[in-house]
Amino acid sequence: MPLSAWAVTTGEAGMRTQARGLAAAVADQVTELTAPDAMAWPWRLPVLAPPFTAPFPDIMITCGRRAAPYAVSVKRASGGRTLIVHVQDPRAWRGEFDLIVAMKHDRIAAVGAVIKVATALHDLTPENLAQAARAWEGRFSSLPRPVTGVTIGGDLKGRRFSTADGDRLMSGLQQARSEGGLAITPSRRTPMAIRQVLAQAFGADPGVVLGDDEGDNPYRAILALSDRLMTTSDSVSMVSEAISTPLGVDILDLGFGRHAEFIQELVDIGRIRRLDGAPAPVGSHQPVNATRTAAAKVRALLQARTGVPG
Repeated sequence: MPLSAWAVTTGEAGMRTQARGLAAAVADQVTELTAPDAMAWPWRLPVLAPPFTAPFPDIMITCGRRAAPYAVSVKRASGGRTLIVHVQDPRAWRGEFDLIVAMKHDRIAAVGAVIKVATALHDLTPENLAQAARAWEGRFSSLPRPVTGVTIGGDLKGRRFSTADGDRLMSGLQQARSEGGLAITPSRRTPMAIRQVLAQAFGADPGVVLGDDEGDNPYRAILALSDRLMTTSDSVSMVSEAISTPLGVDILDLGFGRHAEFIQELVDIGRIRRLDGAPAPVGSHQPVNATRTAAAKVRALLQARTGVPG
């Protein structure tokens, strides 16, 4: 029998990719749903209404505290048949979940149903990276090698992406461009001033692919077709996705306090470098992919419940 899964968040991109990625790694049929953001009290269970009604899935994966109570309500409504998994710390209803997947810096102990993983989960697969590579290989083939793929974040609450940050980034980009090509994609959070600097510096450069919000996003193609990577430290998801590849990764460390431990651990094991002068050398590294770790645990829980190997 094919396994079904719901991936439920409140719509934030970083949460969607985690819930969706884990769901796709364990189930044959994945439905992505958005929990109403009006659910302001995560310690209260919601009354279920469409689309959160029967037939219920085999697995329900939530990410984000406001989505967590929906999983608990579905588990109870299904008579316990639906396996429920939460990504990150739900804070409320911890004891109801069959599995909680938290990162090392999350303030929840790895006891009982809680496992701790090194990176954020994501929905990158060999298949969707290969698809992106096929779509963009013509454009990348004209770039001088080595190609440095660059993914840029932006402002976070309490920490702006400043002009000084932009200057540091541009210094690294210019060094990398002197050695080969660039493939750059900003995010929706990248300040307009930084976008303008990038456009002025590289918009007419035939040795640079510069993504924008108007056309197709080269993000996955950058991960698939580059020789090395450069990213900013504001996004745990971007860093996690970068190190799921075998490429060397330079990090523009923006000093965001919540991510400091995460970044430092990856520096300590030699999986990333802080951007300082010459870009990372081209070479192969051991990919780090927490999605596979979490998926294996979910499959084991399903097998223990049903007796059928996942």
